[in-house]
Amino acid sequence: MFGGFYSGKIAAITGHTGFKGSWLAFWLAQLGARVTGFSLPPPTHPNLHEILGPTSLDSETTGDIRDLPALTRWLESTRPDVLFHLAAQPLVRLSYKDPLDTLTSCVLGTAHVLEAIRTLGLPTRLVIVTTDKVYENRSWPYGYRENDPLGGHDPYSASKAAADLMTQSWRRSFFPPGRVATVRAGNVIGGGDYAVDRIVPDIIRSSFSGVPLQIRNPESTRPWQQVLDCLSGYLEVGARLDGSPDFPEAFNFGPGPDGNRSVREVLAEFNRHWETPWEKVGSAPQLAEASLLNLTIDRACARLGWRPVWNFEESIQRTAGWYALRHTGTAPNLVDFSRTQILEYCQAARTARVAWATRPS
Repeated sequence: MFGGFYSGKIAAITGHTGFKGSWLAFWLAQLGARVTGFSLPPPTHPNLHEILGPTSLDSETTGDIRDLPALTRWLESTRPDVLFHLAAQPLVRLSYKDPLDTLTSCVLGTAHVLEAIRTLGLPTRLVIVTTDKVYENRSWPYGYRENDPLGGHDPYSASKAAADLMTQSWRRSFFPPGRVATVRAGNVIGGGDYAVDRIVPDIIRSSFSGVPLQIRNPESTRPWQQVLDCLSGYLEVGARLDGSPDFPEAFNFGPGPDGNRSVREVLAEFNRHWETPWEKVGSAPQLAEASLLNLTIDRACARLGWRPVWNFEESIQRTAGWYALRHTGTAPNLVDFSRTQILEYCQAARTARVAWATRPS
């Protein structure tokens, strides 16, 4: 996997207690990395970190990326070979309620990560995670490319676009070529997400409460992607940041064309595995929601040999299966189940001859 790069490496993650961070730490441990994390406590209960964290991490530090001295001390003590920066305020609706917290978390926090690595003089490879929402959304019917203009109507999108632009500035001003890359992913789904105001965890909560799920815009189209597809892209970028002067500054990771689906289609497919009543409600007046948002993944396919492995239907099935085991199973072993999902995903990638799954050391 990934040319054997991660075996024996020190891999650091900011935001390791979140949904994607927990899966990433777990996968890195399976690859033989020594994993360390820096994050605030898990934002929800239940959460995925409480399940996978004990089997994934060599060490973890509780801290806020807005605390530059604490972040610097952590990096100085761990001296990672590769750093995945995921820590941020991750929710659009919450950014309307507390825009300054979103701004400082996404922008200042990212600046702190870049500046700490710079001032310490570490040769760390940096993978900065932003979002598909960094693009100036014009509701185009075609996907956004990495060189399309960045923007953002809501505070979350604007703060992530600003973090992305700032990363470009630090990269060009202070780091050698091929050391820092930005990765932008679509709407990620998978087992263990319990965030508020995300479609899958909202489905799960609605099912147990018996209250119909309230959907603001069932016709909105998004690039739905299984979490392992997303993370395989992050891991491949980390493994390929070898100082090449022509290595791209940013990559989109999203599904194939079949994954660009409406919220209504997500609900219909999820209902095949987990029945959930829902009803349409009006949006709050200040919440501007784009009706279309798609990504073009041509660069990742051409430059990395990366491509999605699980299609839309299998992504939903794998996601629903994880929650079904946790919430309806008897004494479920979710660590083994999650490990098996990764192994089955990797086998599917090898069968499909995806580059990261077949490249020799």
